[in-house]
Amino acid sequence: MKSLLLFFGPIFLPKAIAKYRSLRAAPSIHGIPIRPIPPNVSRALLILTITTLAFLLKTLPPFSPTNIFTLTSSRLQIPTDVLFTRLSALRPLGLTPIDETLRSKISSLESRLLYLQFGPDALTDCQFCNAEDPNSYLYYSLPSLLTSHLFNLCVLALVTSGLFTGKEGARWRTTATLTAGAVALMDIFFVSSYDYKTNARATRLEDIDFFFWKIRIWRGIGIAFIDGLLGWLLYLSSTNRAFLNPPSTTERIEASTKVLDAVRSKMSAMGILRNTINRDEELRARSQGYWVHEGRVMGELMQEREVVDGVRNALDGRINMATITTDAEAYAQSVIAPLQGTLEINGNI
Repeated sequence: MKSLLLFFGPIFLPKAIAKYRSLRAAPSIHGIPIRPIPPNVSRALLILTITTLAFLLKTLPPFSPTNIFTLTSSRLQIPTDVLFTRLSALRPLGLTPIDETLRSKISSLESRLLYLQFGPDALTDCQFCNAEDPNSYLYYSLPSLLTSHLFNLCVLALVTSGLFTGKEGARWRTTATLTAGAVALMDIFFVSSYDYKTNARATRLEDIDFFFWKIRIWRGIGIAFIDGLLGWLLYLSSTNRAFLNPPSTTERIEASTKVLDAVRSKMSAMGILRNTINRDEELRARSQGYWVHEGRVMGELMQEREVVDGVRNALDGRINMATITTDAEAYAQSVIAPLQGTLEINGNI
């Protein structure tokens, strides 16, 4: 792994950084503003947060099955009677029925090795398992092993459902499902391919590989990481901060059409308003009075000395009147030319 990382790291790391930067820059490139978190995505983020914390809490020692070897500080080859005598001394009420069942199942070294791989529940609860067929413990452990993954898969299906989170969550449905399935398959592979006999050579407690407890911690961290990563992706994509899907040509045309329709509606309303004003005698008189008053005020203002000096200074060096005149003439021609063509057609008709 180190050799592969040293070889491929310098190649793929710059590309990954460039890809991430392009995804982060997509909103500014396409002119799409950052928005607040939608309410449906907020609910999904709350569910993912609770699920992530729950799986992390399950990895803590108070929520883990008891390991009698670490609890009694005993090595793997300790006699069974001595082991459970120590355990009984630590129990306020003595050995429990589960302890007695475990005592009858853990007498041989082979069964103790399987205990380290599959945990105490597989040895005490399984009725068809035996140390001569180690795979029987694997078959019994698969349902409990997959319970966490199936529960998390249901949570991912909920938060990426189009009915629950809309298109913001539905776009991550395939990615989340494949990732959760891959983690579950990796978990099964690690448990089934573990060589439990490596612990047979451990003579001290520190040398024992407590695989069942280690893989349980990594399982919870892995599932919590998936949920946290999905929540982060949902947050970035739903607020247009990254992973932006630019609108398609059809969507852009539709948006432009809506804007044009809104402008045309406003212009039609303005035309109706002006027509109403011109047809009504009182409103027409008020409009004419306003413009007469406006012309008189502007005329008086332009006659003031300060205004005349300011206009003269602006015309002398700051403003190019020739350019302004040319632009105004071009604008007037662009407005009047279509109207002239229409008037000529109407005249010919």
